[in-house]
Amino acid sequence: MFVRVILVAWVILALAGCALAPGLPAPYDLDEPFLSAWRRAGGETLGPPQTPPLWIDEYQVQLFANHRITAIDARRAVVEGLEEGWSTGYPALLRDAPAATQRASVLLGEGAESLAGPLAPLNVTVRAPGYNGPAELHLFDAAVQPAGQVSLELAEGYAHVTIYPRGAPGPQWAVVLIDGQVAGARSTLFTLHPTTALETGDPELDALYPRLRGFMERAVVSYELNGRVIRGYRSPDNPLIWLRDHVYQGRGFRYFETDVTSVLDAFREAQLPDGSLPDVLDYPERMVKAHRKEVESDLEFLYVQGVYEAWQMTGDDEWLRGHVESMRRALNYITSDPLRWDAQRQLVRRPYTIDMWDFAYGPTTISPDGKPAPRHWIEPDTIWGTFHGDNTGVAHAMLLMARIEEHVGDPAMASVWRSASKGLMDRLNELSWNGRFFTHFIPEDPTFAPAGVDPAAQLSLSNAYALNRLGVDGYQGQRIIEEYFNRRDFARAFAEWYSIDPPFPAGSFGMAGGKGENPGEYTNGGIKPLVGGELARGAFRLGFAAYGLDILRRYADLTELTGSTYLWYYPDGRPGIQGPDTISNDGWGAGAMIGALLEGLAGFDDQAERYRDVILSPRWASDPSLTQVRAVATYAASQHYLAYRWQREDRAIHLDITGSSERIYARILIPPELAAATLQVTLNGDIVPTTIEGIAHDRYIAVPLDAGNAQLAITW
Repeated sequence: MFVRVILVAWVILALAGCALAPGLPAPYDLDEPFLSAWRRAGGETLGPPQTPPLWIDEYQVQLFANHRITAIDARRAVVEGLEEGWSTGYPALLRDAPAATQRASVLLGEGAESLAGPLAPLNVTVRAPGYNGPAELHLFDAAVQPAGQVSLELAEGYAHVTIYPRGAPGPQWAVVLIDGQVAGARSTLFTLHPTTALETGDPELDALYPRLRGFMERAVVSYELNGRVIRGYRSPDNPLIWLRDHVYQGRGFRYFETDVTSVLDAFREAQLPDGSLPDVLDYPERMVKAHRKEVESDLEFLYVQGVYEAWQMTGDDEWLRGHVESMRRALNYITSDPLRWDAQRQLVRRPYTIDMWDFAYGPTTISPDGKPAPRHWIEPDTIWGTFHGDNTGVAHAMLLMARIEEHVGDPAMASVWRSASKGLMDRLNELSWNGRFFTHFIPEDPTFAPAGVDPAAQLSLSNAYALNRLGVDGYQGQRIIEEYFNRRDFARAFAEWYSIDPPFPAGSFGMAGGKGENPGEYTNGGIKPLVGGELARGAFRLGFAAYGLDILRRYADLTELTGSTYLWYYPDGRPGIQGPDTISNDGWGAGAMIGALLEGLAGFDDQAERYRDVILSPRWASDPSLTQVRAVATYAASQHYLAYRWQREDRAIHLDITGSSERIYARILIPPELAAATLQVTLNGDIVPTTIEGIAHDRYIAVPLDAGNAQLAITW
């Protein structure tokens, strides 16, 4: 009997040893239900907790070295394995701060969207039942970097606050602290989704970008070519994908198009062994084969420009590297082939066309199929010479090529391209610059002169393109802008965006009865929005911001009134209908105007790729009626963006910036009346030295920034 009692007692003691004695601490102070789940999952194989129990996404969560335990309720918990490096996906605040006794929740306010734009106001509610007092809301972007902090005061357990999303695109964390302790967190309070946007409070300006984007989206052509789908932007008067039209429209589609490379890949594949390129791509459905209009001499520089700008949008170095050799061959062709290169002048040559267009001087000719046609072909009586736009374009492309060589090619070639560009521009300036603009065409035969027009007075549209090309200096650009402004005469034409002015007499260019034979038609003196867009962009860059804004507002009025935009207009405002393929949603002009709006007025000027290195020049002070602006420029092909909020007060201008940039040179246009005022500049609350830059009629405060997030204030 005694032995049996001893045995029972021993069993009871042994069983008691298997449980925690009352009052003894649990391993690592783990509480239920985390303790039981930890034991079931292997206990010490999980190791000690990395955090106390935290309220995340409305569940209590405890994090371990490689696991996460989530409490379903007070009795049950589940264990999940975590991937290596998981901690980089959690704000450091959650790992470092203690847990609060008070539980808090954070959620979007009523009516708020889960997709948010950068710096767009977003209403948030913080709830802590039974709590009255202060708290802090900390925000973290998709890279789990701090993206804002807001102090708030809860009353009866609630607080409502407005935040301004910023930082890396994607899901955004929110963490609530009470007394410096974590009271609650949400792993995806909202998703930051940057899309290009302008909000100015001015209905005319606010409607312009969506309207122009709509025009351009209706100009898209997509089809399968050589086993791959290509997507490009068609000519306004022809359904094909022309290299020229597509590349120039990139000034606008960069802000919303995701496929910016397929067309350029197709042109690379269509490049001939000598380095030359076609005007248009194969279009099997329309029985069209890739071909070149013989009189054209601008395709090679356009290919280089198009590739460079597409790389800006994507940042894809491998893709860019795959085009380097083709770009070299293109530039070598245009600067060496006897058909395209004047060995005596050492400049690009072409037949006597109207600016960049594809038909030459002289009466209507006969096409290879025996039909009357414009002079798209080189013939024995073709008049040859130097057109400035071919040459400013090649000089620009050479400087882009120097950047490309330094980045993914042969760095030693960069100086070669730069030297070649300078030499070309020096020779062009000596031949063609007349002190006010580039003379349209300099014939190789000095005895030739066109009948009925003074060629020294003709201002052709590539002068507007020259404003925004590398290699053309600021003095020249300012003189060109003044020339266009001086030709603004509303009794003569509704806009000064001439294709050429004065035009050629009727019949100088035979068009087989088509538009362009008569003055004021098509590219013979017609009015082109693409000229207005380039002119406006250049005006903003070169110190004529008020003039640039004037052009944008006139184009906004035109497109709002008609709901359309055409490649060209008669001087009296009638739209130019070239033929049955003419569309009323000209993407070429719309794209140029988008460039003037976003790069010019809003001031997003990318100096590298994906807004990594930017000159940011908000020019809203050119209109005193504008007081608050939110501007976002996004490359849809890579989702990299830059955004800011600009605010003008009685004695201050504030600029809040966020985005993907590593470096920003901020240049904020100041109102004209402040040219002589004493200004103070603060960066993130600290006073910084003031630098004032002047160009023509405009004055800027300039501040270099080392990151894409900053808050600037200019006071006076």
